[in-house]
Amino acid sequence: MIRTQISLSESEYRAAKAEAARLGISLAELLRQSLRHIIPADESRPWMRYAGMIETGEEDASQKIDEVVYGQKK
Repeated sequence: MIRTQISLSESEYRAAKAEAARLGISLAELLRQSLRHIIPADESRPWMRYAGMIETGEEDASQKIDEVVYGQKK
């Protein structure tokens, strides 16, 4: 991962921090998710746009993906 720095106005920062808190994620994760939505997906791997978008807080979520994605076991 590459670390970078951005400048925000006070109101942008407050709004972003509040939204991150509402979602239960860090400000950095909020910004990463926001960028994923506006940057065009790699056409050879369009599914990668959604990589890392689902967070359950459960360590074994990848082992029960149907329940996570569809709400039920298939």
